[in-house]
Amino acid sequence: MKFKRYLLPLWPVWLLLWLAGCGDKAERVKPVWSAISESVYAAGTVKSGQQYQAFATGSGVIQAVFVREGDSVRVGAPLLSIATDVPRLTQENAALAARYADVAANRSQLQEARERIALQRRTMQNDLVQLARQRRLWEQSIGTKLTLEQRELAYAASKTAYESAVLSYQTLQRQLDFAAAQARKNLQIARTQAADFIVRSKVNGLVYQLYREKGEAVTPQTALALLGDARHFVLEMQVDESDIVRVRPGQQVLVTLDSYKGQVFTARVTRISPMMSTSSRTFEVDAAFVRQPPVLYPFVSFEANIVLQTNPRALLIPRRLLVDDSTVRKSDGKLARIKTGLRDYQMVEILSGLTPADELTDPAK
Repeated sequence: MKFKRYLLPLWPVWLLLWLAGCGDKAERVKPVWSAISESVYAAGTVKSGQQYQAFATGSGVIQAVFVREGDSVRVGAPLLSIATDVPRLTQENAALAARYADVAANRSQLQEARERIALQRRTMQNDLVQLARQRRLWEQSIGTKLTLEQRELAYAASKTAYESAVLSYQTLQRQLDFAAAQARKNLQIARTQAADFIVRSKVNGLVYQLYREKGEAVTPQTALALLGDARHFVLEMQVDESDIVRVRPGQQVLVTLDSYKGQVFTARVTRISPMMSTSSRTFEVDAAFVRQPPVLYPFVSFEANIVLQTNPRALLIPRRLLVDDSTVRKSDGKLARIKTGLRDYQMVEILSGLTPADELTDPAK
């Protein structure tokens, strides 16, 4: 798809022609001072701000539609619900696991572990008392060395059993805490997945179109609705690859719409796509209205001129008077070398080689 440059004429046509009354009928034209702007032509469609298509995250059947086309919605407002048994069953299973893994539900295991610690503590304390008594007797040369060693071994064994009971309790506590936290997280994930089957708005805006109805089967690849911001609109246009290097963000764009005949709206370039469409050989360029029309809808077509350069006072001649890019024919039949500047679809700027007093004739006549 190729676009031609199209530049807006800013000059008064009645100043361009000067017919000599010298007895012949050849048209004679003098250069005139006027304004000229060089632009790139583009065409495109209007998009709503933040415009997007809503999709489901899973397969199922549309159970309910909560909005109608034209409804205003806020972020998070439900649009449609998708019926499917998988997320419901997953959520129920996760809830069962969470209840089973809850620390409170495993209180008996912790209580048993604590009682084991208490028992081992009493045994250790009793063995320590017996060991201390045997040591006093041994200091008084009462008892045998074997009895003392047996008391020492008994205390060491009970101390090890006590420390093992404490460690087992701590391990059990960590395992139960981890299992409970993991189960709660799985339940949260299951609830989120179940909530994903309620399609919600991502913008504060308008429901422009609903693509599906209640009872229809959908998949994650099925577009369900078109939404966007009803207050702000974006001009999405296609610019030919031969012109894109001259387009810059911030450049003025003059826009005409079929729905507003005879009016020209001003916009500014806001974004230039870095990737060319290989099918059309064009680049996508976005612009924003300086002052947008009072009523506008998505997908309205428009034509635009991206203003590249403007000269408010230039010496101009009609482009048809050019013999080639650097030559014109004067009224006396002689050729004159010129240097040209800006061009639009009818006029060309003369930088040097002519004055307003020179008379030119059409080389084709």
